[in-house]
Formats: sequence, structure tokens, C-alpha cells
Amino acid sequence: MTELRCRKTDTVEEDKEEDECPNEAELKTTHTNEPVNTGEDEGCVSMGGDGYEMQQKVEGEVKEEDAQHKEEESNRPESSVKRSKSSSTCFLQRMVRVFFGCLAAVACGMLYAAYLSAYHDRKFWFSSRQELEREITFQEGSGLYYYYYKHMLTAPSFERGFYELTLDNRTVSGQTINAVERFSLYPELITSLIYRLMGSQDFVEPIYFYVGAVFGLQAIYVTALFVCSWVMSGTWVAGMLAVAWYVINRPDTTKVDFAIPLRDNWALPYFSCQVAALTGFLSNNISSATEMFCYLTMSATTFTFLLVWENSHYVLFIQGLCLFLLDSFDLVPPRKMADIHKVYLSSLFLAYLFQFQNSTLLSSPLLSLLIGSVLARYFQQKMKMGPLVARVMKLFLHFHLVFTTGITFSYLVKKLIPVSESDFILKFLEVKFGLNTTTDFITNFLQCQENFQTPGQDLFLRLTQASVLPFYFLVLIVCLVSTLQTIYRRLSGQPMKTNLRLEDGRIGEQPEVIYHVFHTLLFGGLALLFDGMKYLWTPYVCMFTAFGVCSPDLWMTVFKWLKLKSIHPVVLSLILSTAVPTIIGFSLWREYCPRVLAELSDLQEFYDPDTVELISWIKSQAPVAAVFAGSPQLLGTVKLCSGSAVTSLPLYSDINLLRRTEDTYQVYAMRSAEDIYKILTSQKTNYVIIEESICNELSLNKGCRIKDLLDISNGHVVYDKGEIYSFSKHGRFCQEIKMNYSPYTNYFTRVFWNRSFHVYKVNSVISFQY
Repeated sequence: MTELRCRKTDTVEEDKEEDECPNEAELKTTHTNEPVNTGEDEGCVSMGGDGYEMQQKVEGEVKEEDAQHKEEESNRPESSVKRSKSSSTCFLQRMVRVFFGCLAAVACGMLYAAYLSAYHDRKFWFSSRQELEREITFQEGSGLYYYYYKHMLTAPSFERGFYELTLDNRTVSGQTINAVERFSLYPELITSLIYRLMGSQDFVEPIYFYVGAVFGLQAIYVTALFVCSWVMSGTWVAGMLAVAWYVINRPDTTKVDFAIPLRDNWALPYFSCQVAALTGFLSNNISSATEMFCYLTMSATTFTFLLVWENSHYVLFIQGLCLFLLDSFDLVPPRKMADIHKVYLSSLFLAYLFQFQNSTLLSSPLLSLLIGSVLARYFQQKMKMGPLVARVMKLFLHFHLVFTTGITFSYLVKKLIPVSESDFILKFLEVKFGLNTTTDFITNFLQCQENFQTPGQDLFLRLTQASVLPFYFLVLIVCLVSTLQTIYRRLSGQPMKTNLRLEDGRIGEQPEVIYHVFHTLLFGGLALLFDGMKYLWTPYVCMFTAFGVCSPDLWMTVFKWLKLKSIHPVVLSLILSTAVPTIIGFSLWREYCPRVLAELSDLQEFYDPDTVELISWIKSQAPVAAVFAGSPQLLGTVKLCSGSAVTSLPLYSDINLLRRTEDTYQVYAMRSAEDIYKILTSQKTNYVIIEESICNELSLNKGCRIKDLLDISNGHVVYDKGEIYSFSKHGRFCQEIKMNYSPYTNYFTRVFWNRSFHVYKVNSVISFQY
């Protein structure tokens, strides 16, 4: 007997199928033009005498089921109401979590900015200083940037000030430069414009507004780290732990303590926001609206980052390599990679225009990588297909094609548009990696800069004492091994799971986690070579470690490998992801909270009376049009406080300024008075400042003293049994000129001196006295 009814189901979809079941007979009739017998017809024909009883029985069952069906329909509104109530409850809980998370992120940022402001005031006695003494606190020559901010405020209008900076002939002697392009002065331009528009002159001093802007950006910096760790782990506890580690390791995470106007302090907050937006954009479990928000944020911050720091394109090149690996191993959808390429290309194009057609961006490694990657993807459209061995071979071919194309493009651009800095950077890297040796002063001078030296063991000791480094290695190993497993599965042709569950235990299948694994490995490798790279690596060590210890997915991945069965792994991973950060947070609070409070209560004293005396003399005694020569760091302070023209500036990415610096430093070499006079007059120098700290420098590392580098460059050294001795027929100029005898008095006249500085006027008319 053919069934007269469809099976009872529990879901709405199957209920719809139940309604459609009787129509199948009609469909068959329509398509086959054959009669279809229903159960009732068959019963009438084949049941005979017992058919009536059977028919009554069937009709009874049908009535019973109709009653049950009606009862179910009456109960359905109640179940839908329950479902809607539960969904609204989940949505409300999610909104509460997001609200408190955002509140915690903003609170962390604001508290950090307030802490920086209080610490800065305590360290330099900033609020009780005079204007000149405040400006001298901008160390490492960073005060140069603040000078241009002051210039914009004293100009009759913003437009006039901007025009004067684009045709600046009052900074570097004998040169007219575009200061906006040369020094990346957009932060000062925007800050001065905001200060003018807000009418802040009545209630805040310009220097406080400038310092406050930098501290505000640092608040955004730690907020972005908070959000990044929160997005990856799913809990804002990870964000609070990341900020705590960042503040504790502040000497290795930021330079804002001692050199506020540096470009790094303006640029890195935007890079942190860009990384946070990129993390959200790479995530699989986001809505289209959230993805668009992340895309727009990433576009804006990438462009701003390129605009405010001359070295930003090198940082984005390292980030581009991470994304290139993601794309090559097929770990991120091609659509998202295409969108990221659009962000990079559009940002480079806009930055090129805003930086007055800066040719450095055209020859940047970032643009070369993008060109190579786009062309390789066009020619290798079937690269991500085939068996394992074939895909590995295609992958090696892809790497070769990308880097060959990129290097060729960069070579052609440098031939068509000469870029002055490319050669000396290549020579510097050759010497750094031991591939070559040189006596060139500029190369050896850069090698001796602290930022370009190999970091000492004290960096890793500090990170270990703060408990961040041990947990970092644990998190990195787990994520790296899981990432390698995912790469193997992808190369084997297995698809990636987009909707991962906690019990899957595959943290290495999350694209945002894989990106941060590559990110921390590449930047960590550079931090092992260059001490200055720690400011790009350590903040993300704090963020990445906080994400790992707070992520249930990481603990579940470990338990999946261990095949834990005695305790339910999901429950244990949830417990550990809460207990471990709680214990870490309590121990950090107990040990470091008193230290942080002690820093705020400790009254430090920063006072440099010799520099104050020197600047006061320059402002009162030297002519307004005078040109000063000296060390780049000191000249940055002279330019800030007096406005006088100088021969060189503390900008180590400009080869022309570095050559002028080498010429100025010759006053510490074994050169004759006549040679020094010719060098200084060629730079139109009126006064030369000799520093006792450089002339009589005592250092354990003799090869990095300025006078040693000059002796090596000038060929004034003798090697004997592994020792280096300086030798020349002339004495060291900075020492001989103090003897005040001819021929030095013929060319130079001492006009000012104290314990630290000796200022000599370069005679315009040579007087020969014997």
C-alpha cells in the first residue's frame, strides 16, 4: 500500500516539504502523462471485503494526525517567541560586552596619556621651566620639528607659513629646501592649523598643545593594541593585559619619554591602528559592514602613516611580505588580497602627490613588491591548483617571479629617476652583514648609531623579568606549529574551515593569527639585528602574548595535540584562558604598580646650564643672519631656540645632510687650520661650536668615537699588533685651537666658552700674526 501521509518532522523546512509531498503525484502526472494511483484508489480495488474496515482504520489515523498537526501549529508561535527572546538576550549580552570592552579600551588610553603627561612633568620639571629650558628638553635633535611648529604659529597666516616652508632658505646654509618634503612636517602643519582654528591661544600655550597632541596619539596607540588583542582573543581582558605589558616595558616600546617630536612618535600610532584594522579585515567571522569599516580605516591610516614618516614605506614593505606569504600559501581569500593591494597602491599614489612627487616612494621596495605580486598573480592564475609536489614547485616559481620582477622594476626606476640614498643604504647593509669593509665615514658613522647596532642582552632580560618573553615563546610556538599544519593542509588541497569552533582546536587556521605569526617573526628577526627595530617589535610582542594566554582556541589546540581525555578539553581551555591571565595580571599589579606610582612621585631633575648659557649668548650676541656649525644634535637645538641658520641637521636618511655633517665634524680630526677654514667657509659658516664631550670623548668602544671614525676615513691611523693608533703631521684641531696660537688665531677668534662648549668666530679677513 502506498503511504497516504508524510513523516512528521521537527523543523520548519521539513514542514514545508511535508506540504509539498502530495503534489509529487501531480508532478509525475504532468511530466509522464500516466495515471497515478493514490492510496484510496488502490484500497478500493485491491482490498475486497475487508477494504471498508481498513479504510475506517486509515481515516482514524489521518484524523489523529490532523489533530496533532493542529496542536503543533498552535505551539509554533510559542517556540518562535522563545527563539526571538533568546536571540534578543544574546544580542543584548553581546552589546554589553562590547560596551564595557570599548569603555575599558578608552579608559586605558586616557590613563596612559595622563600618566605620560605626569611623568614628563616630573622628569623635566616642565611646568616650572622657562620657555627656553622647556625647548632644550627635546633631545636627540628632535627640537628641529618643534621649530617649524613655532614658525607656523608666528606666520601671518597658515598659507603664508606653508609657502615659506616649501621655499626655506633660512635653515641649511647656502641651500633652499622644501622643508615639508625633506622633514615630513605634516604633523606640525596639521597641529598648528588645529591650534589656530580652535583659538587655543587664550587657554593653552603652544608647547603644551603640541606635547598634548603627541600624548593623545600615544593614547590611541595603546587603545589600538587593546582592540587588536581583543579582536583576536574574543575577550577584552587580553587588551588590558597587553596595555599593562606595554606600559611596564615602556623603555623598549616607545621613545616618547625623551624625544617627543620624533617622527616615530607621530607615525607609529597610525601604524598600530592600521594593524588593528587589518586584523579585523582578515578575520572570517565579521559582517560586511564591519569589513567595510575595517577597509576604510586601513586605507586612511596607511596613507597617514606614509605621509608623516620618511621610513614608513620600509615598515609597510615588511608588512607586505607577511601578506604576500599569506596569499602565496592560499590562506586568505583572493578578494581580500586584491583589496589590500588597492589600499597600498592608492596610499602610495596619494603620498607621492602630497610629498611633492617624492621619487623615493617610486623606488621603494613596497611598490616593487606590489608590482611583482600583481604581475605574478596574472601569469600564474592556476598556481593554487594541483597535487602537493606540483603546488610546491609552482610556489618556488612564484617566489622567483615576484622577486625578480620587483628587483627589475626597482632597478629600472632608479635608472630613470636617480635616487641618491639607494647606494649608501646598500653599502651600509653590506658592511652590517659582514659582506664588505669600508673606511667611509658615513657608513661607519651609521653603524655606530645606537638604533643600528645589535641589541644587548639587557633587552631580553627586561622582557623576561616582566614575564612577557616566556609566555611569548609559548604562544609563538603553538601558533607557528598550528600555522605550519594549516599550510601543509592547504598545499595538499584541503579547504580551510571558515566557521571554526572551539572544539576544533585549530588556531592556525585563523587568517588574522597567521598574519601576526609572520608579523612577529619578521619584525623580531630585524630587532635581533637593529636595536631601533625593538620599538616596532616589542609592542606587538605584548599584544600577541596577551592574545595567546587569553585565547581558549590556543589552549584547545594544545589539548587537541595532547589528546586530553581525563578532563573535557573545552571546559579546561575556558578555565585556563581566564585563570592564567588573572594570575599574570595579579602578579604584575603586585610587583610593578608600586614602581609606576614611585616614578610619578619621584622628582627628577633635568637641567643643562651650559646649553642654556650657550643659547642665551647666541640669542643676545650673535647676528640674526649668522650661520653656525657643530654636531647635528646640538645644531637642532640651536635652530629651535635661536632660529639661526645651521650647516647640518640630525636627519640620517638624507645623504646630502650626512655629507655636510662629515665636513662639519672635521673640526675633531687631525687637520690643519687652513683645511678647516676652507671647509667652513665653503658652507658659509660664521661661528663653529666645539663640544668638549666629543673632543675629549672617552669610550670603551674606541672604534665608534667621532674622532676615531674621522681618523680612519682620513687615513690618519696606524695598525700595530691589532691596536689602532692615530698619527698625522697635524694635531687634533679641537685641541690645538684652544692653545690660542698661530696659525689658528689667524683664521678663528674665540668669542664664547664654558665647561662644555667653545665658540669660535670664523674670520672673514685673515690676519697673519706670528
